[in-house]
Amino acid sequence: MTKPLEGIRVIDLTQYLAGPQATLFLAGLGAEVIRVNNPHAKDPVADSPPYAGAKGVSFRKQTEDDIGVAYLKRARNKKAITLDIKSPRGLDIFYELADETDVLVENFGPGVPERLKIDYPTLKSRKPDLVYCSISGYGATGPDSKLKGYDAVIQAASGLMNLTGFPDGPPVKAGSALGDSLGGTFALGGIMAALFHRERTGEGQLVDISMADCIFSLVFDEPMDCYEALGLPERMGNRIMRLSPFNSYETKDGWLIIATGTDAHWQDLLRAVGRDDLIGDARYADMSGRLTNNAEIDAIVSEWTREHETNDAIRHLRQFDVICGPVRNIRDILAWPHMHDRGMIETLEHPALGTLPGVHAQGFPIKLSESPGGYERPAPLIGQHNDEIFGGLLGMTESEIDGLRAKGVI
Repeated sequence: MTKPLEGIRVIDLTQYLAGPQATLFLAGLGAEVIRVNNPHAKDPVADSPPYAGAKGVSFRKQTEDDIGVAYLKRARNKKAITLDIKSPRGLDIFYELADETDVLVENFGPGVPERLKIDYPTLKSRKPDLVYCSISGYGATGPDSKLKGYDAVIQAASGLMNLTGFPDGPPVKAGSALGDSLGGTFALGGIMAALFHRERTGEGQLVDISMADCIFSLVFDEPMDCYEALGLPERMGNRIMRLSPFNSYETKDGWLIIATGTDAHWQDLLRAVGRDDLIGDARYADMSGRLTNNAEIDAIVSEWTREHETNDAIRHLRQFDVICGPVRNIRDILAWPHMHDRGMIETLEHPALGTLPGVHAQGFPIKLSESPGGYERPAPLIGQHNDEIFGGLLGMTESEIDGLRAKGVI
């Protein structure tokens, strides 16, 4: 079965996570993704710890073959070339490559594409049907568009950090780089929409992705602007302000989450914890009453969960159709049969060494019944596909390629 994006060529000018996340998904869907590295600089992810190699995982390179774990995950299914776009000849070659490309993805700092002469207006004048995706902290327009932004800065700016944590604690960033990963995921959606538009009209376009926009568009589903009027704290831990009970609860050996969304859910929970006597209690009969008395609700639930081990509690609660689940750590997840059955836990491959024992990677999350995607090839070595792309795609001779290499253009 062919993948949905087979035949689509992508220039990948991205670094770190937001951009590589988008191009990783494109590669998993079958696109030919060509990473472009500067031949005179190290890759900031491939050459960053933790490293993985023949001697295991470490914070310092133990062998010359060691490569950053993040790069090995994010560059799967991609090809890799080196090209000095800052040199006149390198820029000309880049333009030739862009002419043969459907999609370009970049997450340079503000103003960099313009300085390199690879910005959207420049490339559009050569190739009007190019889909050009730019991922940045604050977007291409607006008074803050020239600001640089890392993930934690964007989580703070977009409101997520102020929502995360407990009422009596400081603001806390999410445990993973959600600003980057959500930016990359939204970029995938934008690119797919732009390709669909191109299929209909023949017209390319700029896909402008702001990481701050992406996070805010999701967190503002919550009525944050109404919290003060409702007498609610900005940070509520693991609660959801609209629902009760909805929280994490301690058990004898860990934690579990219980989530109720209706009066019927609450009644199921009461039966499960042996508190049928409260089913008709007017204080808790509807959601408004439970929200008003949320501290009492949490105390009732916690009294029961603390007397049970996590797995036993979950099995019992599910018999009463209570929506609940364990708080898993990574060891639990790696042992979770469901994730293995879904193909979401893979061994991590090194391009020179093969399978790396004890190191895992996430599988492909978009499940398609007729044209499934996935990651079949390991991350490439930097410049691994120079001969294939410059010779096979652009038609250069071996001597031309050797000459470019000798001059440092590739």
